[in-house]
Amino acid sequence: MSTFPWLTVAGVIPLAGAVVIAAVPSAGAAGDAAQRGRDKLVKRVALVVSLITLAVTIAMALRFSPGGPDFQFTQTDQWIPQFGVHYAVGVDGIALVLILMTTVLMPVVVLASWNDAEGGSGPAGEKPPRRSVKTYFALLLVLETMMIGVFAATDVFLFYVFFEAMLVPMYFMIGSYGVGQRQYAAVKFLLYSLLGGLLMLVAVIALYVYSARGGHQGTFLFSQLTHLSLSPVTQRWLFLGFFVAFAIKAPLWPFHTWLPDAATAAQPGAAVLLVGVLDKVGTFGLIRYCLELFPSASHYFTPLIIALAVIGILYGAIVAIGQRDLKRLIAYTSVSHMGLITLGIFAMTSEGQTGATLYMVNHGFATGALFLLAGFMITRRRSQLIADYGGVQKVAPVLAGLFLIAGLAGLALPGLSTFVSEFLVLVGTFTRYEVPAILATVGIILAAIYILWMYQRTMTGPVRDKIVGMPDLNARELWAVGPLIALIIVLGVYPQPVLNIINPAVHQTLVQVHATDPVPPHPATALHQNGGAR
Repeated sequence: MSTFPWLTVAGVIPLAGAVVIAAVPSAGAAGDAAQRGRDKLVKRVALVVSLITLAVTIAMALRFSPGGPDFQFTQTDQWIPQFGVHYAVGVDGIALVLILMTTVLMPVVVLASWNDAEGGSGPAGEKPPRRSVKTYFALLLVLETMMIGVFAATDVFLFYVFFEAMLVPMYFMIGSYGVGQRQYAAVKFLLYSLLGGLLMLVAVIALYVYSARGGHQGTFLFSQLTHLSLSPVTQRWLFLGFFVAFAIKAPLWPFHTWLPDAATAAQPGAAVLLVGVLDKVGTFGLIRYCLELFPSASHYFTPLIIALAVIGILYGAIVAIGQRDLKRLIAYTSVSHMGLITLGIFAMTSEGQTGATLYMVNHGFATGALFLLAGFMITRRRSQLIADYGGVQKVAPVLAGLFLIAGLAGLALPGLSTFVSEFLVLVGTFTRYEVPAILATVGIILAAIYILWMYQRTMTGPVRDKIVGMPDLNARELWAVGPLIALIIVLGVYPQPVLNIINPAVHQTLVQVHATDPVPPHPATALHQNGGAR
C-alpha cells in the first residue's frame, strides 16, 4: 500500500490556505474599492483551497480498499515520547465517509457564505458586526483542518486536541459574525463543550495511567488501548467521561440546549458546519471510543442511552413543530435526528449501526441544504421569522422547489438519501428493541408535520407584500446548494458504494463490542412454540 501521507496532506492544505489568507494585506488608506478587491481575492483563495482539499480526499477514497486492513492510510510518528503521545492518523470506512462529507460541505459553505462576513443574512435594521472578511474565511479553513483531524486521529490524546481545538474557530464564527444574541450563544456553546471536554480529559488521562500498569510504557494509541483489560466498574466510569462529552457534542437530549441558540445565532454557512459536521463528531465518538474502548460498559448503559435517544427523537420533533424561527426549527429537527442516529448506534446490530453511519452523512447533506436555502431566504427578507414569509414559490420557484426537496429529505421521503439510512436504523433497532423502534417511528409522523407545515407557511398561499419582487437563486447560490441536492437524490437511489465502505468497519466495531445480530427463529421452531399450528 502507498505510504503517501494522504490524511496529513488533506489536513495541512486548508491550514496552509488559512495562512495565505491571513497574509493578504488590508487595503488600508487605498479605499473601499481596493478593500473589496482584497476581500474578493480572499474568498477565491478559500474556495480554491477547499476544492483542492476535496480533490485530495476523493483521490484518497478511490484508493481505499473496503476489504483491506481495518485502518488504512495510517501514519504514526512520535510526538511527546515521554508520555506515549503520537501523531497517529488513519481511517476505517466510518471515518472515511465522514471526512468526505466534511470536504464536500466546505466548498459549498464557502460559496454560500460569500457575503456572510459583511452581515449578509442578519435581521433588518441590525448593524452587521465589523469584522474582516479574511478572518472569517481563515477561520473556516482552520476549522476544516480540525474537522479532518478529529475524524482521522488514532491517538486518543491527538483526538482530544482536535476535539477541543474545533471550539475556537466556531466560537469566533458565532460570537463575532453571528446575528441576534450571538455572544450569549457563543459563550453557551463554549461552556457546554468545555465541560464535556474536561470530563473526557479526565477519562483520557485515566486510560493512560491504566495502560502503564505493570511497568509497561503508557500509551494513547487507540490500537493498543482496545486491548487494555479494565474491570467492569472502571469501564463504566471511563465510559461516562467520554459519553457525556460526546452527548453534548451530538447533542443528545438532555444535553442539547446549546444547539438551538448557537444554530440560530450563527450565519447559515457556520450553522451548516455546526449541525452538519461538528455534531457528527459526537456520534462518531460514540462508535469509535465509547463502544470499542469500553464494550462491557456499553452494554451496561445501553438501556439508558436508548431511552434518552427515544426521548430526544420525540422531544426534538414536538418542539420543532412549535417554533416560529426558521433556523431554530431546523436546529430542533437535528436534535430529533441525532436521537435516531444514537438509537441506531446502541441497537448493536449491523443494520442499526450501518444506518446510523449513513444517516450521519445524509443528515449533513440534507440539513446543510435546508440551512443554506433558509439562509438565502433570510438574506432577501432580512427576517428569520416564519410568519414574515408566504407565497415564496410564486416569486422564487427554484428556491421553493429546492427547499421542498431538502425538506422532504428531512422527513425521509422514499427515493431520497435519508430514507435509506432511517429505514436501516429502524429495522436494526426493531430486531432487538421493538418498543423503542415503534416509538421512534412516531418521530417520522411528527417530521411530516413540522416539515410540511413549515413549507406551507413560507412557500404557499398569497404573496406577502415584502416578498413581492424577491429574486430567485442566482448562479453562485445554485452552485452552492446544487451539489447537495444532487447527492440527496443520488444517494437515495443508489447508496451501495457508501454502504460498501461502511459495512466492514461496522462489522469490526460489533466484533470489538462482542455484539451479534439477533438470529430470527427457525420456522419449524416457531411452529413448535405455537403449539404446532397448521
